[in-house]
This record gives sequence, C-alpha cells and structure tokens, in this order.
Amino acid sequence: MTARHVLNRRTLLAAGALPFFAAGFVRADGFARADLPVLRIGTLKFGTLSWLIATIRAEGLDTREGFAIDMVELASGQATTVALQAGDIDLIVSDWLWAMRRRADGEDFRFAPFSNALGALMVAKDGPVRTLADLKGRKLGVAGGALDKSWLLLRAYGQQQAGLDLATGAEPVYGAPPLVNQQLVLGRVDAALTFWPFAARLDAKGFTRLLDVSEVIGGLGISPTPPLVGFVWRQRIEATKGTALAGFFRAAEAADRLLATSDAAWQRLRPLMQAADEAEFVKLRDYFRAGIPGAFGASEIEACGRLYEVLARLGGAELVGPKPGFDRALFAPLKA
Repeated sequence: MTARHVLNRRTLLAAGALPFFAAGFVRADGFARADLPVLRIGTLKFGTLSWLIATIRAEGLDTREGFAIDMVELASGQATTVALQAGDIDLIVSDWLWAMRRRADGEDFRFAPFSNALGALMVAKDGPVRTLADLKGRKLGVAGGALDKSWLLLRAYGQQQAGLDLATGAEPVYGAPPLVNQQLVLGRVDAALTFWPFAARLDAKGFTRLLDVSEVIGGLGISPTPPLVGFVWRQRIEATKGTALAGFFRAAEAADRLLATSDAAWQRLRPLMQAADEAEFVKLRDYFRAGIPGAFGASEIEACGRLYEVLARLGGAELVGPKPGFDRALFAPLKA
C-alpha cells in the first residue's frame, strides 16, 4: 500500500484543506478564548476519551493547533449519541456500526479511529474454563446485551471453532461491565466477556485472558484487525468547524504518541483512571497503549466490511437496521 492510500487521523483532516469560519467563545474550564474555534466534545467523566483530552490540554496541544475544547460530560454512551444527533455537540466516541446504521437512515456521519483496543474473555486462573468448549452449559457474563458486537463475534467464533453457539450452548448473563466483573470475582459466572478497561482491571486482580476479541476477529479470517470504536462527527460541521476538527486530530495523534512512551504523562491521568492500586493502573495504561491506532487505509476498511457481514448475519435488522449495507463513505477522507 502506498503512502497516499493510507489514512490515519492526521491525514483525514489536512489543515489547509478545510475552510475556517467558526469562532469559539468558552472552554470547558471556563477560560474565555474568543480568538479560537471551539469544538464541543461529548465525553464520559471517567472514560478513556477524557484521558486523551486531559493530555491534549496538559501539553497545550489544543492551543498550539489553534482550537479550544468544550468538554461536555454526559452520563452514558447513549447520552452522547443522542446529543450528537440533536446537534448539541460536535464530536463523540462511538462504534462505527452505530454510525453506519445512522448513515443508512440519512445521517451524514463520518468516522476516524480512536482506539484499536478490544475486549476479552476473562476467566479465573485456576477455574474450570480452560478452552472455549469448556463454556458449554456454564454461566457466561456478557458486558452489554445480546447485540453487543464482541458477543456476536464470539458467538460466530464459537460456532466455527467448537461447533458451539454460546447463546444456547452456554448460559449468557447480560449486564453492565462493572456488574459483570463483580459476578466473575464472586464466582457467580464462570467467564466474563467484557470491554477492555474492565478486562484490564480483572487482569490486575489475577484473572486470565482466555481469548482476546482481536484473536476472535483474526480467527474469523478478518485481517488486519479493524477498530470498532472511533471519533464520530457530522460531515456538515466541516464547513464551519473544519479547522478545529483538523487541529483536534493532529493534537490527538500527538497526545497518543506521548502516551505511548511517557510514563510521566500517565501519572497526571491517575485521578481520572480510578485505578484501585498500582497493578490496576499499570494494566490500564498498558491496555490503552496496545490500542493506540496506526494507519487506517484501504485494507482496514475492507476488514471493516468483512466484519460488518459477520455482525449483520448474527445481529440482523435489530442491529444493522431495516436498510443494511456497508457504506465506505463513512470512512472516506474529508474534502474541502
């Protein structure tokens, strides 16, 4: 693949390629910046996006790139998507499958990778589950619900590798990630499929990763492993906030480079990470680092398309909507 075919967060938004009309007024910390365009970003208070934004601010990357962040803290992931659809915020982190379904409904969303980190199937180190086949007839905690993307992928993998549909061959117990973690710690479930920050916390407690979702995706013949979550915004705001978007993506890439190498940068983030102890702090840091995205080009988009086929087959219209179809334009580079 040649360099001109590769799109990462930096090249998605070239600084000189987008018009600049917006004027910003107030940052989330109350500091007036009438001279800078403001990007309103929906976050969860202790979510991993807040770690990235805190690093951008601490390093002055927003000021250097000529924009300001108005960080709007919301109560849940669903609240962020509702706020984006309502036009109350400019940018969120969500999964591209959600954005793809909204595009099919006529929304003009775009996507760029935020993290390649994926969840994991966690088990007790000396517990009864040593292989996927051992889950037959056992209780399996699943973070999210029956349409969670990792769960659908694990089901497909189980059918392929062990002839076992875990939806019927095991006893799935759905719940919020903290509850699923607690159930595994208390021994009320035999395994837990959970999101990566919660897998990291279990890892720090001595639990074992039986299977990473990245391994599941690879086992289904999908390569390279595509990201599931990323930045989502409306194409229409490029006309008024294109320069702020461009600056944000460059700042995010610079912050990721710093977090990939600097332990001191992570010490600043400890209060946001809510780590119970040093072991948990280190695991959260290392899992985040492992998920820092690299190039996102034609091969990654093709992998997203193959992933969509698997998810659409298992999730059906309830997941992908009444007008299913993979729309590459969701990932297309922005134009002036």
